[in-house]
This record gives sequence, C-alpha cells and structure tokens, in this order.
Amino acid sequence: MTSLFLAMARLARATWRALRDEEFRALLVLATFLLLVGTIFYNRHEGWTLLDSAFFSLITLTTVGYGDLVPTTPLSKIFTMVYLILGISVLVGFLNKIAGKMVEYRKEKHSHHQTEPR
Repeated sequence: MTSLFLAMARLARATWRALRDEEFRALLVLATFLLLVGTIFYNRHEGWTLLDSAFFSLITLTTVGYGDLVPTTPLSKIFTMVYLILGISVLVGFLNKIAGKMVEYRKEKHSHHQTEPR
C-alpha cells in the first residue's frame, strides 16, 4: 500500500511539474477537448447518458474497451474509428510527457543526492 501511495505521489509531482510545460498544457487541453467531443457525440448519436458517454470515451481512448457499450450506427462506428486514431495519438503524447517529467524529476533528485556532502 505504501508503494502505491509513493507512486501516486510521484505521478502527482510529475504532473504538477509538467503543467509548467507549454506543450504539456496543450496536450492536456486537447485530451480534455477530445473526451468532451466524444462524450457529446455518443450522448447525442447513441442516446447514452452523459456518464455512459464519458465512460465509453475514456475507455475507448485508453484502449481498455470493456465491450459493455458498443456503437450501433454507421456514423458512430466511423466516428469511433477516427476518434481512436486521433485520441490515442494525443493520449500517448500526453502520457509520454508525464513519464518524461517523472524521469527528469528522478534524475534531478538522484544527482542532488550525489552532490550533497555526507
């Protein structure tokens, strides 16, 4: 449990540091925008609740795909294919930025410990 807490803390620190990065902020806005577009689209075209639509959008973009909700119309299927290609690209870039900040922080912390007198 402690290691999970430490990992979550490192992720939170890296995300906070990444917010200073203009590219990261742009990816965050784009990822949020994509989730909103997917949510609104599925709500209107599939008739799902906003919660189900948001859930499906997130599950789709993270490639989990439980299969409990499935697009039924041709337009929804085409939208989903395009949504996956665009959305996964954005999310990979977003997650890559967070991971990079985590590595950067770890290197800074490691080099700081090496330069401190004992």
